Amino acid sequence: MHGWSDYFFQRELAEHLEALGARFFALDLRKYGRSLLPHQTPGYVDDLGTYDEDIAAALHAMGHGEDARGHRRLIPLGHSTGGLILALWSARHPGTAAGLILNSPWLEFQATALGREFLAPLIRLGARRNPLAPMPTIDPGFYTRTISNGAEGTWSYDQHWRPERGFPLHPGWLAAVFDAQDAISRGLRTTTPTLVLLSSQSLLSPRWSNAMAHADVALNVDAVAQRALSLGDDVSVVRIHNAVHDVMLSEPSVREHAYTAIRRWSRTIPLPGT
Repeated sequence: MHGWSDYFFQRELAEHLEALGARFFALDLRKYGRSLLPHQTPGYVDDLGTYDEDIAAALHAMGHGEDARGHRRLIPLGHSTGGLILALWSARHPGTAAGLILNSPWLEFQATALGREFLAPLIRLGARRNPLAPMPTIDPGFYTRTISNGAEGTWSYDQHWRPERGFPLHPGWLAAVFDAQDAISRGLRTTTPTLVLLSSQSLLSPRWSNAMAHADVALNVDAVAQRALSLGDDVSVVRIHNAVHDVMLSEPSVREHAYTAIRRWSRTIPLPGT
């Protein structure tokens, strides 16, 4: 599952995981990517739990509904906001997934829990008054610069579905994110084995630096690593040197470290019926 202002285009990831024996499926959530319709507000929902419907529909299409549970291990993989969504989904649906892989999940606000607790009441007030009110653009486009082959990166994708500075922000959506992060902070207490992949460093700066090509420019990775401990009883956090925000879009040698971590961790997940 992709993150904010994103969609699935990482063919290499699909091919690599299928080479390990997985049946790989990607989901473009409602109002994202291939699911985005011209009349819709891109990415907007006012409750991240809404995506339970999308996930249920995807599992049905995969043949992994209630009647098929147990035939193969289900291991959802989510990036950034997708990781936040899947963490909460897993807690609401215990036993459905055999394991969970979170790629730089947005489990905590960039300004840490203190910043979130300060801003959340203001954002929620704005959401009640006008949930679709325009908010200032805060993405300077540095992350796009590091990965797009139209700039200094190597990846090609549809820039309508993945715009340079992200989709417009609205208080209704941001309030939903804060609600989800607040739930994480209180502790999910899940027993689902969870692998969290993160860069070893963040670089959150208003000015461009070449070092941004080797760091997470979207999240405070130290805050996320700490917050990951609130997910449940079986959480493995792997920090990957020189990784960017989407670890799977990092340079090839860095991606290989991530694939190695997934291979090693996946061997610990019990087979169905064991």
